[in-house]
Amino acid sequence: MNIADIINPANLVYEKTKIMNDTPMHYCPGCSHGVVHKLIGEVIDEMNMQDKTIGIAPVGCAVFAYKYLEIDWQQAAHGRAPALATAVKRLLPDRLVFTYQGDGDLAAIGTAETIHACNRGENIAIIFINNGIYGMTGGQMAPTTIVGMKSSTSPNGRDVPLAGNPLDITSLLAQLKGVCYATRHAVHTVAAVKKTKKAIRQAFENSLQNKGTSIVEVVSTCSSGWKMTPVDSNDWMVDNMFPEFPMGDLKNE
Repeated sequence: MNIADIINPANLVYEKTKIMNDTPMHYCPGCSHGVVHKLIGEVIDEMNMQDKTIGIAPVGCAVFAYKYLEIDWQQAAHGRAPALATAVKRLLPDRLVFTYQGDGDLAAIGTAETIHACNRGENIAIIFINNGIYGMTGGQMAPTTIVGMKSSTSPNGRDVPLAGNPLDITSLLAQLKGVCYATRHAVHTVAAVKKTKKAIRQAFENSLQNKGTSIVEVVSTCSSGWKMTPVDSNDWMVDNMFPEFPMGDLKNE
C-alpha cells in the first residue's frame, strides 16, 4: 500500500469528530473524562446539533469540558448545574441542553438541585461521572465513596458508622416521576464505550422530545486520587465499584 492509498478518503475508518478541538487533554493518564468527552462530541456531531447544543459545567474536573468541545457552554456554581440547565432549557426549548457533573458536585453540594430538577421532569440530560472520590481537590471521600475505600479523608477506608453508606444517587433519581431514563455504564472497554455512547444518544434525544429528565451515570476511574496505575484502576473499578453500582438501565420509559 502506498501513501496515496493511506490518505484516500475512501479508506478512512475513523476520524476525530469536528466537535472536539485540538487542545491537548490535561486529564491524568487513565482518566475517564476524555473518553466521555469524545462520546459526547460524536453524538452531537451525528445528531447535527453543534449550533443548538448548550452544555452546563459546574466546579471540579468536569468544569474543563468547555476547553475541548466546540459548543456553547455556561459554567454554574458548584452543584447548581441542573438549576442553570433548567433556566436555559425553559428559555430556549429548542436547544439540546445537558449538564456534565462529577459525583462530588451532583451528589453532595448539588443534591437538592439535582433531585428537584429531576422531580420536575426538566427536559435536560445529565451526564454524571462517578469515580467515587473528589478528584480535583485532593482525593477526599465523596458521597459515592464505597465502604472500605481509602481517600485522603478516610485513610483507613470509608467507615459506615462514621460516614454513612455510599449514596446510589442514580437509583434514587430513577424513582422520581419526572425521570424518563436512568442508566449506568462505563468506558473501560470497547464494548462498554459503545454502550455508553448509545445511552448518551438516547438521553439527548429524550431531551429534544420533551420526555423529561435523563441521567447517564458513567462509573469511572481516578488513577491519581486512587493512587493506582490506569490498568490497576480499571481492574479495581470492575471488582469493587461495579458490585456497588451495577451496569445497565435503571429506568427506561
